[in-house]
Amino acid sequence: MKLGKYKHYKKGMYEVIGVARYSEDAEKEFVVYKMLYESDFPYGQMWVRDKELFVDEVEVDGQMVPRYKYVGD
Repeated sequence: MKLGKYKHYKKGMYEVIGVARYSEDAEKEFVVYKMLYESDFPYGQMWVRDKELFVDEVEVDGQMVPRYKYVGD
């Protein structure tokens, strides 16, 4: 998992700061990231998402696109 900035397919920008493991199942990985825009939540709000879902693709206008696209440091 590359650290850095990612663009959500329909929302704003996020910064991945690391990958964490679940204490009850060390095989389970979660992406730790923060918001880089204001919304209903403050700028910099921290989030976690199952790594499988973070790197998953979604369908947009009949085409598969990354849920989060890496855009750089």
